[in-house]
Amino acid sequence: MQREVRPMEEKAWAAIVGCDPTYDGKFFYGVVTTGIFCRPSCKSKTPKKEHVRLFHSADEAVAAGFRPCKRCRPDRQARPEEEWIGEAIRFIDAHYTEPLPLRRLAALLHMSPCHLQRTFKRFAGCTPAEYIRKLRLDAAAKLLRTTNRPISDIAGRVGFASAASFSTVFQKQYGMPPSEYRKRHARLSDHTLPHSTPGG
Repeated sequence: MQREVRPMEEKAWAAIVGCDPTYDGKFFYGVVTTGIFCRPSCKSKTPKKEHVRLFHSADEAVAAGFRPCKRCRPDRQARPEEEWIGEAIRFIDAHYTEPLPLRRLAALLHMSPCHLQRTFKRFAGCTPAEYIRKLRLDAAAKLLRTTNRPISDIAGRVGFASAASFSTVFQKQYGMPPSEYRKRHARLSDHTLPHSTPGG
């Protein structure tokens, strides 16, 4: 049975090695040693180049005797970038207090860290790390304004590794350390309290 329908191209091989989803739908690749075919973005272990065969479509791969990968599901329609970036944002919103390195998010979305970084910035206007930092700082600022929790406790609660790193990032964003931010907002709150009246 003739399985190879396209010669291996360097761009295609680079896309396979980099798990690049921008090539999804442009070609599919089968691995002769496993009999399985995948999307270029598949996060499965990179096969040896000499074992890879390229196909124009999933139907061609199936006709050549390959089975669809259960991880990347090349037999299903590819998801638009907006959809999986939305998934990334929802995941970050729910887990920003946890360690969220880029590689963890990339693995969740079955894509390369570099492509996630570029695409996230294109759709969200910032990198994943910048988005996470903003969520953490917003949450910390609210806790500083509304609670008397120690600053070190707030730092850990919103996801910073240490109070020192939190203070450095907070001052860069707000132009003052967390302690000063808390004092200023406490004074503002005092000034906005309603005045009591005699007998009131």
